[in-house]
Amino acid sequence: MYIADLHIHSRFSRATSKDGDLPHLDWWARRKGIRMVGTGDFTHPAWRAELREQLVPAGEGVYTLRQDLRLPDVAPGEAPRFVITGEISCIYKRHGRTRKVHNLILLPSLEAADELSARLEAIGNIHSDGRPILGLDSRDLLELTLDTCPDAEFIPAHIWTPHFALFGAFSGFDTMEECFGDLTGHIHAVETGLSSDPPMNWRVSALDGLTLVSHSDAHSPSKLGREADLLDTGLTYPELVRAIRTGEGFQGTVEFFPEEGKYHLDGHRNCGVCLTPAETAALGGVCPVCGKKLTIGVEHRVEALADRPAGFRPEGAKPFESLAPLPEVIAASTGVSAAGKNTQALYEQMLHALGPEFSILREVPVEDIAHTAGPCVAEGIRRLRAGQVERRAGFDGEYGVISLLTPGEIARFSGQISLFGLDLPVRKSKPRRELQRVLAPEAAPAAPQPEALNPPQLEAVTSTAPVTAVTAGPGTGKTRTLVARIAWLVEERGVRPGEITAVTFTNQAAAEMRARLEQRLGGKRAVAAMTIGTFHAICLKLLGDVRLISPGEALTIAEQVLRESGRKGGGKTLLQSVSRVKNGVSPEDTGLDAELYDAYQARLRDLGALDFDDLLTEGLKRDVTGLRCFRHVLVDEFQDINDIQYQLVRSWSRSGELFVIGDPDQSIYGFRGADCRCFQRLQEEHPGVKEIHLTENYRSAPAILDTALAVIGHNPGGGRILTPHCPAGPAVRLVQAADSFSEAVFIAKEIGRMTGGVDMLEAQALGHERTVRAFSDIAVLCRTHRQLELVEKCLRHDDIPCLVTGREDFLDDPAVRGALGFLRSLVVPADNAALESALRLLWNCPADLIQKAQTLCQKMGTLDSAALQEAVRGHGILENWLDRAEVWLPLVRTETPRKLVEQWEEQYGTSPALERLRNTAVFHEDFDSLWDALVLGQEADLRRASGKHWASGAVRLMTLHGAKGLEFPAVFLAGLSAGAMPLESPGRPADAEEERRLFFVGLTRAREELILTAAPEFSPFLRELPETVVRETTGRRREAEQLRLF
Repeated sequence: MYIADLHIHSRFSRATSKDGDLPHLDWWARRKGIRMVGTGDFTHPAWRAELREQLVPAGEGVYTLRQDLRLPDVAPGEAPRFVITGEISCIYKRHGRTRKVHNLILLPSLEAADELSARLEAIGNIHSDGRPILGLDSRDLLELTLDTCPDAEFIPAHIWTPHFALFGAFSGFDTMEECFGDLTGHIHAVETGLSSDPPMNWRVSALDGLTLVSHSDAHSPSKLGREADLLDTGLTYPELVRAIRTGEGFQGTVEFFPEEGKYHLDGHRNCGVCLTPAETAALGGVCPVCGKKLTIGVEHRVEALADRPAGFRPEGAKPFESLAPLPEVIAASTGVSAAGKNTQALYEQMLHALGPEFSILREVPVEDIAHTAGPCVAEGIRRLRAGQVERRAGFDGEYGVISLLTPGEIARFSGQISLFGLDLPVRKSKPRRELQRVLAPEAAPAAPQPEALNPPQLEAVTSTAPVTAVTAGPGTGKTRTLVARIAWLVEERGVRPGEITAVTFTNQAAAEMRARLEQRLGGKRAVAAMTIGTFHAICLKLLGDVRLISPGEALTIAEQVLRESGRKGGGKTLLQSVSRVKNGVSPEDTGLDAELYDAYQARLRDLGALDFDDLLTEGLKRDVTGLRCFRHVLVDEFQDINDIQYQLVRSWSRSGELFVIGDPDQSIYGFRGADCRCFQRLQEEHPGVKEIHLTENYRSAPAILDTALAVIGHNPGGGRILTPHCPAGPAVRLVQAADSFSEAVFIAKEIGRMTGGVDMLEAQALGHERTVRAFSDIAVLCRTHRQLELVEKCLRHDDIPCLVTGREDFLDDPAVRGALGFLRSLVVPADNAALESALRLLWNCPADLIQKAQTLCQKMGTLDSAALQEAVRGHGILENWLDRAEVWLPLVRTETPRKLVEQWEEQYGTSPALERLRNTAVFHEDFDSLWDALVLGQEADLRRASGKHWASGAVRLMTLHGAKGLEFPAVFLAGLSAGAMPLESPGRPADAEEERRLFFVGLTRAREELILTAAPEFSPFLRELPETVVRETTGRRREAEQLRLF
């Protein structure tokens, strides 16, 4: 029989000992008598590198430390075998609740660890912490693990810990099936944790048939073996896993006394209150000292889920032994400190005289112990083996204490003299506060949900007027009203789905509207005939087969136009001016040179292509007379349409009914030609328009609405009305930082607190004074992407997964544009613009060869490399292009976009821009999907994982424009500094009213909690905040001091 401790941590995990390396783990395992030790932290690249360098194979799936690395001066003990293990913290949202579950994974080899780590790196940051934090559902982590390595063993860790566990009271589940769903059958064992023992777990019949394992979760090598498994198998990975899965060869566990665990009973550590579950129930779960919610312990949680009485022992239950670490036994037997020098000296003496620690605690005759350590320690170990232990239970993060001998007994056993010739201290028990019965607070009333439409919504939904204009403030149910309107047209008025066109602002909004309608109307077939999409998507559908260039290709053309004209300036600036002209802004207002505009358009004609804005101008030329799809036209976000879009609405609705909805106070695209007076323009053109106003807000807490209304009230238009229907929440906060870095650090730390702490120490310190949120509940909004970069760095440093939304500058990088153009030209060889971008940016190809390649590919539906071989012979650049095309053509058809970019980086080198492209590609299943998103996507349609992605819950980082139409339980509105809000840019004065509307949009994205942050100089808009906003400061800079060299 041997002892195994499979759940430990290296020095690469947070809050661990600097001695957490392989030589020290080997040294302590031999001292303890542990034969099988988990490596822990297999996901960390640096730790994995050390494992590869310092371990040598010692059997199938197990390793041993190199002989030359072993530390000297150790009590005789056999060298342990190491098995590859690691713990992963999953923080995610499931069934409307934030879940925090730790899972232990065992792997058969370092190669398997490399492969699984590569997959996990596509999800989040695994570099900063040996126990990485992923916004990944535990069920999905299990699936990913088994898909990568079928021989892996997946064990829910310390399943009763309140903050981070499968059955945790604050963030866990009530059943295994609720957590793992259809993959529950792949769970063969659970780790019971330090605060529970097998008898507690036997009370839950759902755990029958599972092996109950116990491990130390050691954060320093000296803590190895606090709990461990007893096995009677060979020292190989297959035999170990077989024992865990079947119970054959699994002989039981060595346990902490559960009362020693720091979450055994309920209570409040700071208040000195420790309670049994019955006492907690009598107090309504509230601390009798401070009146706040009590920390629920493991015994309470077991009691809640138990379906058997205490003392029940299921058939086939494995035996267990309750032990304590030898230094603690020495201390409890002699009345001195476990960490004292005398205790450590005796500990070393016992190891060298009697053997490894577990042998001393379990097997060495008491007489031999007495001979070496004296009668007190011998009696203490005898009582320990017999279970004759007094226990003071741990609670709320404070470890419990066991007592073996009283001071009087110690005096008697040692002949009135302490073991070390010292006066024995009388141990004073920590006083507990006297309990006072207090009433539990009444639950806050739930926010009223508009299950039925309110009167103004119903009036809008059932309007039969030819033109209906609905002004809908933030959170007033705009999307709900639109969906109900379409459903009413189909169900009540008998309108055919094919006669309805709904225009949305983003592709994401279109997809969400279609999904809601499918649910409402009975499936995809009921909605398939409807036209739902953005102006650009609908125009593309009307125009049919047109060649549409990407923004990257447009930039290549613009740069070429500038280069050929000898003009100075950037291609991106030229494109912005061209876009504004195409969207209805006069050339004079943009300062665009007519010759440059004409040259750009001529280049598009030569390529036989359209750019993004041409979709609207060409779509407007399309005669839609008689098209049934425009019998009923509905337009969302009407306040942000520009002149050409207004003309499209007028054209499409000429022979049908028009329904528009939006909010002039949320008009934020004036720089693209949008005009918040479009409602007024509609009224002037249609004097009989039916006007309806939605003012009942179902999104935001009253304090948030008060703040937003105070700000927007400084714009013309009189007083606004938004009536809150949500319960009161925390006060809106304004946190003023010393500088932008301090601001970003504050945001990262505050998100850690909002999520209950990203590790156990933080969670324990924070208590339960605030709502615990999932990462996906939180958004950080800034005016520009550049402001978000520092926030992203700080979040990644703190292992907080985040997702960046919007069109970022990396898409303008030549390496990215060249790669995308090359891959696109393989899919559509006749895409002249894509081929030109590839040849020009990747090979610096001259114009005549670009034209030759375009001519050769023009009529190809699929790239035919064989047909091109002879034509390109002798043209070195084109030969290189074709050679590369032959390699990549099969890949672009079969590999995911993420894999394509990864292989591209491996072949031709990486860069920060290509890394960001890879992290954008993870959201797409094939290249066409990625391409369409880049070409047709609006700001909110483009996403990039900060460290990649696997359906992860993550904090959302986005600009204020990108946040339009979205909402989150908690919002940070960051970067509120002068020059950024309102945004000041060279040559373009800030439009204070539009910038204030943008600020208003940001404020009203928050449902429950809103935190504003700023660094000097502060935005003038902050002076418009009401007095109810709580003002704070953070990160004050210390005065600089000249350091002296000598």
